Amino acid sequence: MSPADAAWRALARVEDPEIPAISIVDLGIIRFVTPRADGKLEVGLSPTYTGCPATDVIRQSVEQALREADVGEFVVTGVLSPPWSSDWISEEGRRKLAAYGIVPPDKSALRRPIACPHCHSLDTETVSEFGSTPCKALHRCRACLEPFEYFKCI
Repeated sequence: MSPADAAWRALARVEDPEIPAISIVDLGIIRFVTPRADGKLEVGLSPTYTGCPATDVIRQSVEQALREADVGEFVVTGVLSPPWSSDWISEEGRRKLAAYGIVPPDKSALRRPIACPHCHSLDTETVSEFGSTPCKALHRCRACLEPFEYFKCI
């Protein structure tokens, strides 16, 4: 297995600290893993938004995972352009968000009610545009009365 392949495999096991049900690879914040001419492996890491408080923790987790995977020398590069988009969440990541009880981002949801992840009712309401993180909005189902979060389209 190449160092780049080993790095991707290790990074796929790193959970997002705010949503532990999804890996940072499935979240789409690992932009690239590239061998450089100097022999180091370069890993591109994007925050979900500038100022995300989890960025430092994620960087530390990335570095630890790469050290433990013994991929050799590496450098983690912050990538801000183009900015991260919720479109980059993998299909597997979207499935994992839904299974965790967070409605994955869906641009068509901007024109229709968001279905409850618990009972699937469309009789839902927005409680707050901000949930546990600025990336998510807090909703409530009027049918089963359960609160839930919706991962915003960014």
